[in-house]
Amino acid sequence: MPTVRFLPDDRSIIVPSGTTLLEAGRMAGVTIEAPCNGAGTCGKCRVLVTEENLASLRLPGGSGPFGAGEGVSAVLACHGEIVADLTVTVPERKEEGLKIAAHGVRGDVTLRPFVVKRYDPVCNETSVVAGDKLLAVEQGDTTDERFGLVVDIGTTTLVAALIDLADGRELATASALNPQSLHAQDILSRIRFASTHRGLDEMRQSVVAEINRLAVDVAGKAGVEPERIYEAVFSGNTTMLYLACGVDPAPLGKYPYTVELRGGCHRSVAETGIAIAPVGMVYLPPVISAYVGADITAGILATRLHEKPGTTLLVDIGTNGEMAIVKDGTLWATSTAAGPAFEGMNITCGMRAGEGAIERFYVRWDGEVEIGVIGGGVATGICGSGLIDIVAELVTAGVIGPNGRFVAADAAGIPAHLRERLVKRDGKPTFRLTEKVSLTQQDIRQVQLAKGAIRAGIELLLRHLGIGAGDVDRVLIAGSFGYHLRAESLTALGLLPSEFSGKIDFVGNTSKTGGEAFLLDRESRREMEILADAVEVVELAAATDFDKVFIATLKF
Repeated sequence: MPTVRFLPDDRSIIVPSGTTLLEAGRMAGVTIEAPCNGAGTCGKCRVLVTEENLASLRLPGGSGPFGAGEGVSAVLACHGEIVADLTVTVPERKEEGLKIAAHGVRGDVTLRPFVVKRYDPVCNETSVVAGDKLLAVEQGDTTDERFGLVVDIGTTTLVAALIDLADGRELATASALNPQSLHAQDILSRIRFASTHRGLDEMRQSVVAEINRLAVDVAGKAGVEPERIYEAVFSGNTTMLYLACGVDPAPLGKYPYTVELRGGCHRSVAETGIAIAPVGMVYLPPVISAYVGADITAGILATRLHEKPGTTLLVDIGTNGEMAIVKDGTLWATSTAAGPAFEGMNITCGMRAGEGAIERFYVRWDGEVEIGVIGGGVATGICGSGLIDIVAELVTAGVIGPNGRFVAADAAGIPAHLRERLVKRDGKPTFRLTEKVSLTQQDIRQVQLAKGAIRAGIELLLRHLGIGAGDVDRVLIAGSFGYHLRAESLTALGLLPSEFSGKIDFVGNTSKTGGEAFLLDRESRREMEILADAVEVVELAAATDFDKVFIATLKF
């Protein structure tokens, strides 16, 4: 059997002939970024192979080799099959300065934490109590030292916040990429990845290790000992909670989508492996369904959506497209699979929102363009917010037609500055943003599919209520990704109906701020458990004309 050596980690493993480089890397403990989980659609798993080593690989069409320098070629690790001994190099991932929203709306919260401390001056001891359970007895008066941790476990990112339980202040925050996204970008891919014991362990261990790193980070910033953090709240979609707790998510991926871990409960530190006080516990907020999770429950709590008069829609624009709507005090919720395009995945020059990513794009009246880059340096790719801006602006300028196709370079009415950016690369039309970054026809198609999924979800949800877009009084856009968007781009794309113009508010990371509300007010937990049970889940798959509605929403 052949041996493959991975650089720069310098790890080797013997594998059966026909094993892909991606599979071998995972067996060897080498991280190769593959957001599509080896489906061959994202193009992010390129590894470097010297010319003499190419003969040791069997490469299906479209998998490489691609030129990467003198004597070196790039191949897709998910398709490159090993047939003889070889050495490959895994390029270093450069994702500096990731832009992750940690702030968001949080309504007034009554300070009634679940964990309290009581000092007994006679014994000179402090009791740590959670509900009606005694967690520990500490020597001396430690009543001023009680802290909580909130972790927003997003599909792509993680945000942690350290909270003072004595006064409700946020002491420090930290954020990072969710390491699970290196193996599988979307929910269904992660469910498939975690279908084996090894895959589930990898998912759990990787995210727990990163959460612990963030916990140490925020504790260090605030000068707090982790042993004084007595409770953590995990907020995230249903699958993220399953994976963080090491629960098999397979039932979430197949009909009837049974939810066994319904939240509204605690897990011990021993069960979760979280680096807080050994006597501490992790609270999981209630989930609504398999695909409407605790992040939406937290969002409802943070915005007090259920108390809004009239009709208000809450939408988390991201890979999962979760949304909830209240009408005269009654709540409905649904979700739709938007895919990873909004995270910069499956996009030719796509990248996450890190240094070098185009995050803003604007076409001036004379056809000149203004490009905003994270970090202010040279553009190296396009992140989700930039992608939406680019497509929306080009649709408005007439460069992209209603059907999603580029117009001809000599089309009437197109300013000269835009015409000269319409070029062909490899015989296919593209829009040149910089010398190295372009938007392709396939990229536009990915945006159409993603925005069509969310728009179809909105249309069917409104139809279920028997109302139109004009009947919605207010629209709340939640999520780390959504916070970086522009309302004009969302309506120009048709991702949101034009009737929503002037009614859109960006409420930020309500998964985190709602988690803070759960941490600080124990009474909100029971309130949200009752509310989550009362929410009517609208199953889009049950709509007989979903395909028809979806196709209609693809147009710009």
